[in-house]
Amino acid sequence: MRLDHTDEGLFLSAALRFDLPSLAEDALQKGIPMYFITEADVQRERWYWYDQHVVTTVRYMRLSFQPLTRRWRLNVSSAPFEGSGLGVVLGQNFDELADVLAAMQRIARWKIAEPEAIDLQARYNVQLRFRLDLSQLPRPLQIGAMGRSGWNLSMARSQRFAVEPQR
Repeated sequence: MRLDHTDEGLFLSAALRFDLPSLAEDALQKGIPMYFITEADVQRERWYWYDQHVVTTVRYMRLSFQPLTRRWRLNVSSAPFEGSGLGVVLGQNFDELADVLAAMQRIARWKIAEPEAIDLQARYNVQLRFRLDLSQLPRPLQIGAMGRSGWNLSMARSQRFAVEPQR
């Protein structure tokens, strides 16, 4: 995980490593979309109290398989996917599951904080979380997925960060 502070804000870049759970892959092959959530949480360190929450930025992903065309589709949005449609999203098509997973695992220059939110004199903790959103599954699968390790996909990383003075 790498953090870059510029005049435009705080940017996060990361390379995640995960394998899609076999139950999720089977559901995808049957045409059921899977939803993923990536969260970046920025907290300012304080010695006298709990760390101060600065900002939480969320990115939503919808992965689906189109059985007729045998292609994978990845939709990425900064807003949750609603039941009425996808809304405004970035959509990409892929021929192979490995290619779409590689795109999901690569986070490049994701803006997680505005420049005015970052105090140049403070230290920060940035936590990155990625998970499969089981609440977006169809109801019968939600009930079957409760407590089953075959649906678990969750990871977290954290890093301390301080703005370095410009030379």
